[in-house]
Amino acid sequence: MDKVNWGIMGTASVARWGTIPGMKQAEHCNLYAIAGRSKEKADRYKEDFGFAVSYGSYEELIRDEKVQAIYVPLPNDLHKPWVIAALKAGKHVLCEKPIAMNAAETREMFAAAKDSGTILMEAYAYLHSPYVESLVRDVRSGIIGEVDYIDTSFVTQGYKEDFRLHKEHGGGALYDLGCYCTTMILSLIDDEVESVHASAEFTDLGVDMLTTAQMRFKGGARAAFTVGMNLGVGTNSRYDRLYIHGSKGSIRSDTEYNQEGRVSYEIRTGNAIAQRVVDVPHNYALEIEQLSRCILYGETPHISDTFSIKNAELIDCILEKIGY
Repeated sequence: MDKVNWGIMGTASVARWGTIPGMKQAEHCNLYAIAGRSKEKADRYKEDFGFAVSYGSYEELIRDEKVQAIYVPLPNDLHKPWVIAALKAGKHVLCEKPIAMNAAETREMFAAAKDSGTILMEAYAYLHSPYVESLVRDVRSGIIGEVDYIDTSFVTQGYKEDFRLHKEHGGGALYDLGCYCTTMILSLIDDEVESVHASAEFTDLGVDMLTTAQMRFKGGARAAFTVGMNLGVGTNSRYDRLYIHGSKGSIRSDTEYNQEGRVSYEIRTGNAIAQRVVDVPHNYALEIEQLSRCILYGETPHISDTFSIKNAELIDCILEKIGY
């Protein structure tokens, strides 16, 4: 079977618990190279997961001619320079969300991919889920009529020493969690955003810990979300919610973003209540497998440049409204 030689740029925790296990499940992925800021840490990942080679710098990973695709899970402020460097070296890139600090950087990165003839895709593993595909299919089928309101939330806790707490690295709830909500909303409402209102609670370091936003679309639909990094103290609990209201009914779900396994949501139409149950494999495996097929067989990236730019523009607008 054809396989893509994948390299990972950085030893971020999301790679350890999410992407690397997904890579090991993906049929068309060869777990080839790992690079860290230190050779010692990269060597540990090589030993733990079975990479063929390890590097103590990102430059070495980019120079390796056997590397065909690179996954970038670096802090947000480092995405643009390293993604563009990899693209210019002829590597395909999967870049962790949010792909960049703003829409201008996002456009520049996709332009670099076009110029180098390579593929760049933003890493929203959850958007590859059959659960999301089922939601989108039901909404577009008209089963709940015309969508006029969406509400979603994603609130977590437990952040300690983390780049997400520092503004210079693109930290904060909107960048880290809000991008899930904005992409979910944009996946369900295929329309242009007309207006945005938002507010936030900030830390002493200048990052938003709790953000709420409301938006109106040109066709009249509205959406709202709340994201936070401060849900209580001392536990690992989180709060996820999705509610979609339409002219003929509604959809309600408490399924966590990026959930796998047997998940469900509720469809209400009139007096009828239906439970939709979806079997969801490892989302990160789906993500890696899809981009590998794009490289090998010419599939279209599931998350397009147009979608990523539109989402980045929405995040820019919210950031401006909250005074980030």
